[in-house]
Amino acid sequence: MEALHMHLAALAIISLLIVLFKYRFPYFVKDVLYTFRIARISWRMRHILNKRPLYTILDCFLEAAKKNPNKTFIVFEGKTFSYSEADKWSNKVGRSLWNHAPVTEGDTVALFLGNEPSYLLIWLGLAKIGCAAALLNYNVRSKSLLHCFSCCGANVLIVAAELKDAVEEVLPTLREQNISVFLLAEECDTEGMESLADKIEEASDEPLSSALRANVTIGSPALYIYTSGTTGLPKAAVITQQRLWGASSLQTVGGVTAEDVVYITLPLYHTSGFVVGFTGAIGSGATIVLRRKFSASQFWDDCRKYNVTVILYIGELMRYLCSTSKACDERDHQVRLAIGNGARADVWKEFLNRFGSISVLEIYGSTEGNISFINYTGKVGAIGRVNFLHKKAFPYALIKYDTLREEPVRDHRGLCIEAAKGEAGLLVSKITKKAPFLGYIGSLQLTEKKRLRDVFEKGDLYFNSGDLLRIDQHNFIYFHDRVGDTFRWKGENVATTEVSDVFAMVDCIQEANVYGVRVPGHEGRIGMAAVTLKEGAEFDPASVFSQVSGLPAYAQPRFIRIQDSLEMTGTFKQIKVKLVDEGFCPSAVPDPLYFLDDKEKSYVPMTQEIYHAIESGSIKL
Repeated sequence: MEALHMHLAALAIISLLIVLFKYRFPYFVKDVLYTFRIARISWRMRHILNKRPLYTILDCFLEAAKKNPNKTFIVFEGKTFSYSEADKWSNKVGRSLWNHAPVTEGDTVALFLGNEPSYLLIWLGLAKIGCAAALLNYNVRSKSLLHCFSCCGANVLIVAAELKDAVEEVLPTLREQNISVFLLAEECDTEGMESLADKIEEASDEPLSSALRANVTIGSPALYIYTSGTTGLPKAAVITQQRLWGASSLQTVGGVTAEDVVYITLPLYHTSGFVVGFTGAIGSGATIVLRRKFSASQFWDDCRKYNVTVILYIGELMRYLCSTSKACDERDHQVRLAIGNGARADVWKEFLNRFGSISVLEIYGSTEGNISFINYTGKVGAIGRVNFLHKKAFPYALIKYDTLREEPVRDHRGLCIEAAKGEAGLLVSKITKKAPFLGYIGSLQLTEKKRLRDVFEKGDLYFNSGDLLRIDQHNFIYFHDRVGDTFRWKGENVATTEVSDVFAMVDCIQEANVYGVRVPGHEGRIGMAAVTLKEGAEFDPASVFSQVSGLPAYAQPRFIRIQDSLEMTGTFKQIKVKLVDEGFCPSAVPDPLYFLDDKEKSYVPMTQEIYHAIESGSIKL
């Protein structure tokens, strides 16, 4: 009996220790499991990258097409493409471009297309002939379109039929530069453009020789994806074959397998849509359900119809779904995992409460950056967690940052100062061979601006993320804000310099300071501009609207503030912090305010009634 009592006592003590350990280290098990999963993925990546001959995402697709030719690869508007059909169609694409376009291995082809299967299949066809693809944002026009095209060094542009008018605006310039423009249509009557769909149809679907891409290496560009950054016009970030593999593995981190169905509603010109979604699905062998544009009202119907198990999101997408009317069947779906970024804590909670037990894999990272975080614990609101091994492999830190001067705070030695726990700091990540910063194609100056030197010791080199983060007492990482001349609205980065340039073309405006302000109930910041008028001029709302309407909808400033002068720093930089804090409430701002009224197609005087309507949500932004 005494032995039994001792045994029970021992079990009680062990149980108590387990409870205390779990209380003291509640995330220990998840930390260990995540470490093992990352170690396994890292081993797989090393094995893939060391394969000879080179094994790319394309080779992964070709292997899947050979093993499971009849497996559904893409579902789009009720139509399906098997892996085999996608393989054959991309053979036709590659062959038609090889025969009719001035391209050869190592060239870049720009894609100006919307969400459709041909976007994905054209990329596969280009990869088969050793070419990289530049993914142009289909919202850009005029000067921005020309800039995006020219900076990637492409000599061929492939255009969707519905975007023909946008390209015709800049076609004279493209023709002067001897650019070949192909319209994805059966025929084309515009001089300077050729049809492409008919050429693809006529081409053979026989496999293309691997000799056509024999010189592609792990460091060769696979993609150019554009990011607004902090300096105005979009910049083309280089995605090498190695980097493409790394970013495509995020689905594997989330446990996605060949049995999953991945729903892509995000634009394919985004890293989230193309890399995390499309090439990620190739890496996991999954099926893709593609939609032209996100629709909150059709989202869950599509998920049910196509047995979707994995969805991709940005913060705004979650909010849009939560803004829909409640339905009795909104938990009736098979979605088990959501992968994305920018989920606000309150929206995240509401999303789970409404739509069921869905694992949310929140990711932090940038297209061009050399550091990323994954919230593998599911902690609501966090973007990741400090992990010893991760930090050892990819050294990073949060440093003190002066938002007024827009520069890191440095000590008497000229070195940066690490932010304290709970304090917002600028995320910087050490540039190493394992964590390189490849920069932007064709712009050494812009690349250099993202490099930060003498951070913790003289001569060291770090990547400047441009983001303020904070780490709490439990080592969870949270996004705080963006710095510099960029803000984010509706999932898009808006470069203030580019918008200011548009204001400069308005006759009545002398100068403009563009920034983003918060709106209750919305993710990110919406555009606002403080402007000064030329001497003797009056504000011309119709003229301003006419110029601004040429910008993508997400970049158009919804509010304008008329000032006598714009406040500057001692180094003649526009001060935005005070303007951002003051916002757009008429009772709080002493200057005249205007609101972009879509119905009136003009800027109208901003009233307290309009402000309350925006606050209540009766005016949609």
